[in-house]
Amino acid sequence: MVVDPHRSVGRWLGGLLLVFVAPLWAADPFTALEIDRPRVRMEAPGFTLKNLAGEPVSLADFRGKVVLLNFWATWCGSCRQEMPAMERLWNRYRDQGFVILAVSVDRGDPRQVDEFVEKLGLSYPVLRDPRAAARGQYEISVLPMSYLIGRDGKLSGRIIGERQWDSIEARRLVETLLAQSWNSP
Repeated sequence: MVVDPHRSVGRWLGGLLLVFVAPLWAADPFTALEIDRPRVRMEAPGFTLKNLAGEPVSLADFRGKVVLLNFWATWCGSCRQEMPAMERLWNRYRDQGFVILAVSVDRGDPRQVDEFVEKLGLSYPVLRDPRAAARGQYEISVLPMSYLIGRDGKLSGRIIGERQWDSIEARRLVETLLAQSWNSP
């Protein structure tokens, strides 16, 4: 058997390309970020909570936008770790119809939430849920826990635990959701 060295090198290089580069393009962003997708997309449970200024904010106010609904607390180390990346993601896509709603489940002194948000320099909307109204509707059992809500107001995914929200996969995820029409499954 005669082996063509150019063909062997080509296969070897092609194999390297598949091993190192293909996962960046080929992977579904939901799979890459380990996001649970519902079998049937249902309407996201509605709620109205107060923001840091004490004004009521309703989930329905964001219909037509892609929402990353994040449940967190000031005492949660993983929450603290992911929030700066969420801020970068928010700044990148907020003018394109993407919003982050960060729901604090802290029950103590409300000033600790204000100080936490100021210290981290967060500019996306932060809501207070001290009586666990929204937390109960979304069955939050661990923190951080997040939900993706499509432009149509339906749940698109559930995220348990911390994620690197400014990663290539997270950007692809947001771009995928922003590109979906209101009637997409």
